[in-house]
Amino acid sequence: MTKDVIALTQRMPDHRIVLAGLLSGGPDKLVGTEGDGAVVQLCDQEGRPLVSVEAPLLVQVAGEAERLLGATAPPVPYWWTEARATTGVEEAERIAGTFAARLTSLAGGSAWPREAALSLAVVKSEGVSVAPTPAAAQPAVDVLTDKVAVVIQDRPLVAMTAWLSDAFRAAAEAELGLQIVSPAGTTLSPAVRESLSGWPSRWVVQDEREGYYDGLTGAVLAWQQGMFATVEAADATPDDPRTPVAASYQEVTDTGERQLALTFRAVHPADDRLVLGGALESVWRELTGEPPAGWGTAEPANLPWSLRQLTDLAYERAPEPTWVVVVGSVDRPGLATVRVSRTKAGVEEEVTLAFGYGADEEPPVDAVPRAAEVLATRHRLQSMLVQVRKARHDLAVPPRFEGPGVPLAFVLGAEEVRQMPGDRARRTPLSEPPVQLGPKTRPALYYPLPGDPSDLSGWRDFERLVRHLKGA
Repeated sequence: MTKDVIALTQRMPDHRIVLAGLLSGGPDKLVGTEGDGAVVQLCDQEGRPLVSVEAPLLVQVAGEAERLLGATAPPVPYWWTEARATTGVEEAERIAGTFAARLTSLAGGSAWPREAALSLAVVKSEGVSVAPTPAAAQPAVDVLTDKVAVVIQDRPLVAMTAWLSDAFRAAAEAELGLQIVSPAGTTLSPAVRESLSGWPSRWVVQDEREGYYDGLTGAVLAWQQGMFATVEAADATPDDPRTPVAASYQEVTDTGERQLALTFRAVHPADDRLVLGGALESVWRELTGEPPAGWGTAEPANLPWSLRQLTDLAYERAPEPTWVVVVGSVDRPGLATVRVSRTKAGVEEEVTLAFGYGADEEPPVDAVPRAAEVLATRHRLQSMLVQVRKARHDLAVPPRFEGPGVPLAFVLGAEEVRQMPGDRARRTPLSEPPVQLGPKTRPALYYPLPGDPSDLSGWRDFERLVRHLKGA
């Protein structure tokens, strides 16, 4: 049975409805709070949490329940309330299910997964207690060692939820890695993939044949010395410590689906008139004809798209950085992460953006130069890399090999071009000269990368270009 149960309700669960849900384990359960009251916990007699309930979240963006859960939600706006049961305690899982069932019964709506929330009856849990693990202080963490925090996620898509975001933050503060364990068939949100780049953090996929493997690299894993670590091949040597790759990871089929991916950075002067998010919105409009649909500080993205609200949030959090996720409409899958940080150069926006296209669609590569010019002339672009890759149109990351993208273009901002000595930025080793963007007196440069999609020649061209620009 899943460890997470989510109630999607038409009305806000007020204190009376939440109280009725909290009585799912009977009147003798202890109630505690975490996160300045944002998390309510049902505890055993020793005060250890059986079920942790997140504060209800108002979702005003259509399609998020379908994208993240494969569930049908009430019409927007609706309320999203998560309950997480302590791992390995069957009664806790049943209490979480009953909690969600009571919320949907009283506030209208539905629960995910449906089979976990079928009973309204009090769950008999006399004598049930929770193992005194150090992870109990962090509701999202299931196992804690001196090397990693382990989170078990049994969802169709592992998203950057508020739970998981808190776990990442707590692990980073404790200088630990975060390892996410999920069953076979689960996919990963791009927002989570970006946060798993540092060792020993990784995505651990359960597999019938291999036991466990890394969902992003395919390396076979085993629990060793307090964390999931790679397994050496039988014929490995000290000079060649090879790691076997899971057969499931190598089962690849080309469905014809594609993604158009952009990574760019813009640097703005720090002043009171600065409005953030405009660069992302401009690119979104150029490539889709519409603005983003919504944004949030976690998934689900719950707020309608707003430049002003995003800017206000970043100002409130300064000088600490701000991270947000941005999503597109139901008709055009799109997802971006934006990191805003204050540096000596000013206010920096780092954006990773991808749009998905079905087998019968073509990514709008012809619109990329226009988008690049808008960024270069209006939003102080520093640099941008554009790729097309064979990947799922819904943007979910599968535990399978997807291969590298094909680089289509690299863009260097006007200030970076100006700082290059001599004609280095204009005279490159590529077969095609760069295209000037913006005014001739202060141009940005667009470098086409005509790589062959069937091989890695585009990456070789990109590597040659970068080495040249660095003066290597």
